[in-house]
Amino acid sequence: MYHLFTHNDLDGVGCGIVAKLAFGEEVVVSYNSIGRLNQNVAAFLEQAKIEDTLLVTDLSVDEDNEKAISQFVEDGGKALLIDHHKSALHLNEHDWASVTVEQEDGKQTAATSLFYQYAVEKKLLEPSRIVAEFVELVRQYDTWEWEVNKNLTAKRLNDLFFMIPIEEFEMKIAHKLSTAESFTFDEVEQTLLDVEESRVDRYINRKKREVYQATVGPHTAGVVHAESYHSELGNELSKEFSHLDYIAILMVGSKRISFRTIHDDIDVSEVAGKYDGGGHQKAAGCTMSEKAYSQYVEKTFFAEPIKRDAHKNQLNIKESPEGCLYSTREKQDIFIYEDEEEEWIVEINGKQQKKTFDTFGEADKYIKRKYAAWLTHDERYEEFVNRG
Repeated sequence: MYHLFTHNDLDGVGCGIVAKLAFGEEVVVSYNSIGRLNQNVAAFLEQAKIEDTLLVTDLSVDEDNEKAISQFVEDGGKALLIDHHKSALHLNEHDWASVTVEQEDGKQTAATSLFYQYAVEKKLLEPSRIVAEFVELVRQYDTWEWEVNKNLTAKRLNDLFFMIPIEEFEMKIAHKLSTAESFTFDEVEQTLLDVEESRVDRYINRKKREVYQATVGPHTAGVVHAESYHSELGNELSKEFSHLDYIAILMVGSKRISFRTIHDDIDVSEVAGKYDGGGHQKAAGCTMSEKAYSQYVEKTFFAEPIKRDAHKNQLNIKESPEGCLYSTREKQDIFIYEDEEEEWIVEINGKQQKKTFDTFGEADKYIKRKYAAWLTHDERYEEFVNRG
């Protein structure tokens, strides 16, 4: 009997679907949160039979389970761990583990794509066009490649995943993969997804007014409390407040933190690792330890949220060489303009600052980090210009 322990997100459930296609009734699938995996694997190993095969996908085990799995294999049992997180690479020293972060073409992997490749190579599953399409959608969503490729089907697949119970999603997708020729959403699914997209947009717009700025170690982070739509929310907040290194999404009820970034020079898996978490460069998570609670919850609880830049301006426009106006909670006027030497100058209440910038983006980032400034509306800009 195969016993699969996998993550309870889309990539983890994708592994469960591939396993059921490959093994049918011969596999028992357990969907786990990051915090529960090690407890559940340990419980299985305590009563496992030698004829059992342990499978772990999209998650890595702790040191105790690492030793226990090695002993299980040494005693004659079979085990396989397939993961794609950089934080799990050390497990590759074992014959029973296969952790691959990148494909041969340089693209990032997902656990579902790695498990499907394994199943096909081992003749456990016949290659299938529609299954391959599904696997690629999961991979693109999990690695955020979908956004670069504008692959909205991948995003909508994840939306559907969160709209229905895991068991129903698993059954619905497995049926689709077994009966259809290509991966598409039916009419009912399309309608549900359309409604859900409107709900997500409203939720994100509300949360854009509830982001707090905090300095945590060497980084400037955005902090928001949210229980839903973490991937979409993290991505949109990262773009809205691009001066922030990353977004920390807090779930006090479940005592979890999710980290997201859009910046190539920031690795949130390293941030999560400081709190015994892990993940990918641009998406990671951890449990809310006492240290994390202090830095992200207590530190921002009595702060004021970040004010958003004015939208739909016709006059006060970013990167205008003639200059654009920002304001602060201290009622400071911050003016950014380009001089004759093509350097960007910052004036605060009419006083030019010594520090200059090669690009407008650098100047914008500087004043937002240091002064929590925001782009004012046209009316305020006109008053400032007319005042001279």
